[in-house]
Amino acid sequence: MQTAQQMYQEKLCKAAEALAVLRDGDMIIVPTGVGEPPALLTALSSQRRTFQDVKVAQILAMRKFDYFDIDTAHHVRHAALFLGGASRAAGQTGWCDFIPNYFSELPKLIDDGLMPADAVFSLASPINEQGFFSLSLGTDYTMAAVAKARAVVLECNPNVPFAHGQCHVHISQVTRIVESAEQVMEVGLPTIGPVQEAIGKYVADMIDDGSTLQIGYGGIPDAVVMQLSGKHDLGIHTEMMGDGILTLVECGAVTNRQKSFMKGKMVATFALGSNKLYQFMHHNPMIEMHPSNFTNDPYIAGQNDKLMSINASLQVDLLGQCGSESIGHLPYSGTGGQSDFVRAANRSRGGKSFIVLPSTAKDNTLSRIVPVLSPGTHVSTSKNDVNYVVTEYGVAQLRGKSAKQRAQALIAIAHPDFRGELRAAANKMGVF
Repeated sequence: MQTAQQMYQEKLCKAAEALAVLRDGDMIIVPTGVGEPPALLTALSSQRRTFQDVKVAQILAMRKFDYFDIDTAHHVRHAALFLGGASRAAGQTGWCDFIPNYFSELPKLIDDGLMPADAVFSLASPINEQGFFSLSLGTDYTMAAVAKARAVVLECNPNVPFAHGQCHVHISQVTRIVESAEQVMEVGLPTIGPVQEAIGKYVADMIDDGSTLQIGYGGIPDAVVMQLSGKHDLGIHTEMMGDGILTLVECGAVTNRQKSFMKGKMVATFALGSNKLYQFMHHNPMIEMHPSNFTNDPYIAGQNDKLMSINASLQVDLLGQCGSESIGHLPYSGTGGQSDFVRAANRSRGGKSFIVLPSTAKDNTLSRIVPVLSPGTHVSTSKNDVNYVVTEYGVAQLRGKSAKQRAQALIAIAHPDFRGELRAAANKMGVF
């Protein structure tokens, strides 16, 4: 019987050679963010013209590899589960695929065969003595794809942490192995200005000691984090493990001692931050990385008492509908985990969900609080789910409120320059 190391050596190859596992028409599943394997995707880009109709499905691509090419999109193209800087232009002009989804349901879409998973390309930790790799940087939907795929190719890198949780793949499940040694991509904290700070203070003031946090990506969620250093016994149950959370651990605000679900553990499904964060995750018994159908499931996440969900939006209408992922009909990002965690916080005993956004856009020329969402806008959080909406002008609590009360509360936190026309629009619509 072969040992794990013998199997490893037998499956080890160069990135270009690993592409032999692919077939025309394949869907390649790639993890969220920095879990993407750069050597494999660079090799795929170089050889893209040798394939037909191969798709690369991923939430939040970080690097604009050469396969992001309109002229070769019929050979290899991106299938965006969430758009970011690398993929947004392709998504808005239609030469990459855009697949709407809830982050929590992606593993089930793969399990049920509704989203193909022919191959997996993923960054992974080195193999351990028991023959396991850790997909710590992007556990998400990738673990479901590993169980389903015809071919699993791992790019092993000594800079990838070996984390605890449901994020381990055994050598027997792997088809090919590629080695790389470059530093894992680092993603810095967003820039925070006075508007973000003001919003962050409103939210921070409403978070009690002993709360469990879900923190989305962006300047405003991070502005909230920066103002939580004086809190006590916070817990973490989130989708993204980032440097803001690490800061709260280091200052003693996060202890996980008062969590009602998985006490003592920080739970996440992907990591996005600095090398310091990745090193912090390595064999850290405080952290568990789990698939998104565990971390983001509203029933599971809602078992945390006082769950605080903090997510950004682009536009909110007077009924409370949140357009967080498109500008009109043009996709800008994706649903991600916003809807999952808003509903989880609503289920949680003592939970609160916060939708945060500046009151204006384009140098104060456009109001983000609007009578109705722009035509074609993708609704991310429904009127029935939204709880607190926060701008730099205050907090509007919407659950249990009538349409008239909602409009009044939202106009009160709009930029003063737009409140008159919002009232006039509400009157015209028969809301007032």
